[in-house]
Amino acid sequence: MKTFCGRANPTTGALDWVEESEEYDYHQEIARSSYADMLHDTDRNQKYYAGIRAAVARVKARGEKATVLDIGTGTGLLSMMALTAGADFCYAVEVFKPMAEAAKCIVEKNGFSDRMKIINKHSTEVTVGPDGDMQTRANILVTELFDTELIGEGALPSYEHAHQNLVQEGCEAVPHRATVYSQLVESELLWSWGQLQPVMVEGARLAPPPAVTQCAGAHSVCDIQLSQVSPEQFTPLGPLCTMFSLDFSKPVSSAPQSHTSHFPAQASGRAQVVLSWWDIDMDPEGSIVCSMAPSWTYPQPKAAPWRDHWMQSVYFLPTEMSVVEGEELSLTVIHDDYSLWYGLQTDSQQVGLKETPLCRPCCTCHAHLVWNRPRFGELNDGCRTESYVRALRSVLDVDSVCLSVSDGSLLPVFAHMLGAKKVFGLESSRMSKRVIEQVLEANSMKGGMELLEIRADQLSSNDLGGQQISVLMGEPYYSTSLLPWHSLFFWYCRTALAKLLRPGAAILPRSATLHAAAVEFQDLWRIRAPCGTCEGFDVSPMDQMVQRSLDFRESREAEPHPLWEYPCRALTLPTAVMTFDFTQCVPEQPINAQGCFPFVRSGSCHGVAIWMEYQLTEEVTISMGLSGDVGEQGACEWSRHRKQGVYFFPSPRQSLGEDGGGGKVSYSFTFEPSSGDISMEFNVASDSA
Repeated sequence: MKTFCGRANPTTGALDWVEESEEYDYHQEIARSSYADMLHDTDRNQKYYAGIRAAVARVKARGEKATVLDIGTGTGLLSMMALTAGADFCYAVEVFKPMAEAAKCIVEKNGFSDRMKIINKHSTEVTVGPDGDMQTRANILVTELFDTELIGEGALPSYEHAHQNLVQEGCEAVPHRATVYSQLVESELLWSWGQLQPVMVEGARLAPPPAVTQCAGAHSVCDIQLSQVSPEQFTPLGPLCTMFSLDFSKPVSSAPQSHTSHFPAQASGRAQVVLSWWDIDMDPEGSIVCSMAPSWTYPQPKAAPWRDHWMQSVYFLPTEMSVVEGEELSLTVIHDDYSLWYGLQTDSQQVGLKETPLCRPCCTCHAHLVWNRPRFGELNDGCRTESYVRALRSVLDVDSVCLSVSDGSLLPVFAHMLGAKKVFGLESSRMSKRVIEQVLEANSMKGGMELLEIRADQLSSNDLGGQQISVLMGEPYYSTSLLPWHSLFFWYCRTALAKLLRPGAAILPRSATLHAAAVEFQDLWRIRAPCGTCEGFDVSPMDQMVQRSLDFRESREAEPHPLWEYPCRALTLPTAVMTFDFTQCVPEQPINAQGCFPFVRSGSCHGVAIWMEYQLTEEVTISMGLSGDVGEQGACEWSRHRKQGVYFFPSPRQSLGEDGGGGKVSYSFTFEPSSGDISMEFNVASDSA
């Protein structure tokens, strides 16, 4: 049996549905999962263990047998903790079949098979009774059903069903309680990810469309490593508020609910964003707490536990609101069974709030559907805009006929503002075309620019009114791009348009360079590192399953990560490994590049970071990776707008640096024109090897 999987196709700019073997989905899910990250989360594991020990002890103190229901067991770790703590029997529920099979292997390897049953079902399908999955209801409920937003993985419906059907009244629960915290802030950086700001083009102001600025935006949460957003980049306008708590030892409702916190504004400013995180109490007394708070809330930030499976949340208010210090404010959170959203009111606006609850945010302007959060930040980056405008100015004149090939791009608008005779813009969808049309309408730009919803390889001279293109431009940005080189779709467009170009036409960007550097990650390495043992339990079958899935294909590929969220040190100098000349058409033969980059710093080499830099003109270059020079100790600053590629090594390789005997990373890259993809191989060796 076959399955169809979406894969970005750089030759067409589309998401192709590729036929794969039936195992591919499983392997991809496992290879890219966060299971390893959770097993390496010592803080989480130890606190779960302490909470489970306490829960089992309370049940035993009542003279009862301890029967555990573990929903979302994963590796079976929490069930094995419960049995070690003295539980009599565990029912471990896991809906993902490969994970359930791995759990059986792990449980057997650790000698718990006789007191534990793995149930490969969704918990809402589990039955209780003599012929059921469970012989009796459990009196201890253990779960790990949480995501960054707490309830996004369906925790509420699962708890609701479990209390109604699977556990005893008054059961013990680990965790016992969850509490959501939020803080109202002003932040130019974060707000730039949610709304289009006015753009300055050589002193002229490009205004965002009213439909966009008045739109509440997309309802989905923005989950990030908030520890990497410095407190200097936002201003708190209110205290850290306790918004609501959920007691998991009692029946839980998945029905929509709202909670409001009242407080005086701590400072004057523009209320724009809500920062949020949660913690879980593993016991009723709240003495065992696992917190998701960002590191800058800790007295010693470096002591904060790192985890990628639970991060922090950023919520954008429907509209920004001016507040005055001392003004009484009411911050309201509403949640349904899977998501949260926020609203802010002054005291005068609170009248009638209960009768008119805040509606779930919904994009009505289409921009929040066309542009994701990093894309909004990219469009609002004034320095980036200045670079593109400077490059355009150097190639434009009053007779220029321009064609832009990028998704939802403002480049054609810039060219029009700079005085080009005629500007055409190719848009990949009707929705993105409509968004740019709104920008033109908002700024009364009617003549001299035409947007076409057509593919580059379908464009004809008639579509251009018989005119030849003198300036072909692209950022390039395409919504289907996942890895840095997927934007090479621009090159394929340039090739398809060759016959429509005027002799000597300017191509912007004129070339692209693939860069790479071997890196040591502060924490990101954990998501791909084998665990071996976890809290004394052998979980090596899980490591083996992940490795088999990686070997299926994923280990031979780079994966996209926003490296600004994941601190790392460059152990080699950033190196240009491959160049693509956009002034020429895509070649028919593969492009190969081999070489090496010597280690210049000591450390553990976890893999290679890979990114693109675009040479817009001879004088102007835009980096989609490093945003500044590498620090003396190797510290890297990365673009917040694009994801970089990361090729993880199976295990860390020690680098000695130039003072300790050297060593190097040998590389081989191959660009295959027929697929538009880039394959790569790396080898780490000492100088004596």
